[in-house]
Amino acid sequence: MKTGTRAKLSSVAELRKFREEISSRSERTSIWVCGGTACIAWGANAVLDAIRNCAAQMGIDLGAELRCEKSGCNGQCERGPIVEISPHGWVYHKVKPEDAPKILQYATGGDPSSPTADKNPFSANQEKRVLRRMGRSSPLSVEDYMATGGFAALERALTELSPEGLCRMVSESGLRGRGGGGFKAGVKWESCRKSESSVKYILVNGDEGDPGAFMDAALMEGDPYAVLEGLILGGYAIGATNGFIYVRDEYPVAVSRLQNAIDSLRALGLIGEDILGSGYSFDAAICRGGGAFVCGESTALMASIEGRAGTPRVKYIRSTEKGLWEEPTVLNNVETWANVPLIVEKGPEWFRSVGTEGSPGTKIFALVGKVENTGLVEAPMGATLRQVIFGIGGGVKGGRPFKAVQTGGPSGGCLPESALDTGIDFDSLTAAGSMMGSGGMIVMDDRTCMVDVARYFTNFLVDESCGKCVPCREGTRKMKVILDDMASGKAQAGDIESLEEIGEAMSATALCGLGQSAANPVLSTIKYFREEYGEHLNEGFCRAGVCAGMYEAYISEKCVGCGLCVKPCPTSAISGKGKNSFEVDGKLCIGCGACFEICKVQAISPVRRRGRL
Repeated sequence: MKTGTRAKLSSVAELRKFREEISSRSERTSIWVCGGTACIAWGANAVLDAIRNCAAQMGIDLGAELRCEKSGCNGQCERGPIVEISPHGWVYHKVKPEDAPKILQYATGGDPSSPTADKNPFSANQEKRVLRRMGRSSPLSVEDYMATGGFAALERALTELSPEGLCRMVSESGLRGRGGGGFKAGVKWESCRKSESSVKYILVNGDEGDPGAFMDAALMEGDPYAVLEGLILGGYAIGATNGFIYVRDEYPVAVSRLQNAIDSLRALGLIGEDILGSGYSFDAAICRGGGAFVCGESTALMASIEGRAGTPRVKYIRSTEKGLWEEPTVLNNVETWANVPLIVEKGPEWFRSVGTEGSPGTKIFALVGKVENTGLVEAPMGATLRQVIFGIGGGVKGGRPFKAVQTGGPSGGCLPESALDTGIDFDSLTAAGSMMGSGGMIVMDDRTCMVDVARYFTNFLVDESCGKCVPCREGTRKMKVILDDMASGKAQAGDIESLEEIGEAMSATALCGLGQSAANPVLSTIKYFREEYGEHLNEGFCRAGVCAGMYEAYISEKCVGCGLCVKPCPTSAISGKGKNSFEVDGKLCIGCGACFEICKVQAISPVRRRGRL
């Protein structure tokens, strides 16, 4: 049966032959324009069009001589649009449409002086396994996926492994769910496989809602076939014939590329009835979420797929026994599924060759905040926070002092400089007072107020709590009131202790993971930055200069006399003329921070208001 110009594959032998044909084709020089969401926002589509138009004008055949396509996320999201020329590994940042002639010249004539990916610390210091195709493969091409080993794992599973053997292989790998909980995937799969129910479901959790996190979005956009191959393998292992990919509605690019991949696999016969003549049938569909953060919780997500309000349930019965539509269900997040083909293809020992004993493999992080190199990062489990932030991220932006890093999303904890040598794995981060979460990592400098950080994430969780249980609904609201008072100079004696009491009660009694971890930002910042809370409470002082009215500005001898700080001051509190002559009138300063932001030499700092020392 023909589907377009491709024949539907009816056996493992035909799949193997198809992959060999693709892999044997001579590799052309390829120009990859990063097609991640960030680079698209930077203008990547215009760059791609300019290169293609310029090639036509120069008489360059992009079909035979050279290839120019959109790739998945390259990782260095703040430096887009990014163009990479393979197989040379030459990478160009902040490319503009007018750079198209030079890019084509480099691709066709060579440019030994070009920067290369392996000389860039951001790329060189990573261990790219799950992200190995990103930036160097078209997410719209099943041929590209096949040429880089795609569906070799499915081939092995259908010819060498029973469902029980596949579950055992995943168990032996030690793969833990990358969505936050860190539960062992093999244990979950085996529990569902043993169910006697004739109907089982398998789900992808793509409802990534953490502020600053985009790991799952990047994978769904940049390597959708890997996610789908993992899902098909999981379905085979537990005996499920239907899978659903739950994607938040704010990810239209991910939805489009996943749907393209599903359609391509259906045309090839890798999704549908009797896959490769094995007797195993599997279908997949996309469900779009409505944007509720709580729908990232497993039972709330299933309720949403069923068409009900996305609220969690008490887990006295596990989803592997009764999940979606009361049938046995396995749910893992996007990154977890993308790891499965690697485990099946290369084996559990290979997977465990990096990482720690309790947390094997690699982990993808969204490294953001006050760090020089923001973007998508993959590193071995157990790598330290220092190695990721300073080795890959290049350290704190502008050379300012490091203050804290938050891991684990809005329910994660904030860790201080003394914790920089903590290993990034499930157990170590939990012991330090934070959590792995799905992989968000927000770096903060000395201009960050930790009370304000706790307040920001608590406000987020107040809005996102489903309100089903009292501890989460009322606890987050009460913490918000106290933190708002503390950030505005209205805090009362005992407020810090009240925050600790409320947080501990929520952790012990809330219904789901959201409520149980909602107090983490508050409890961890009190634990490590209690002095800062005390200053807000007892002195009405914000040392970071963030909480308005709780400080006054001071100009030090670093001042070069540029006068840039004068104009943005709303009360005309700054005056002076010439180097070291500028000063702030404390009676007029309202502590708004406008002067801090504009000073290029960091000569302005917050100090306690006079009379409160």
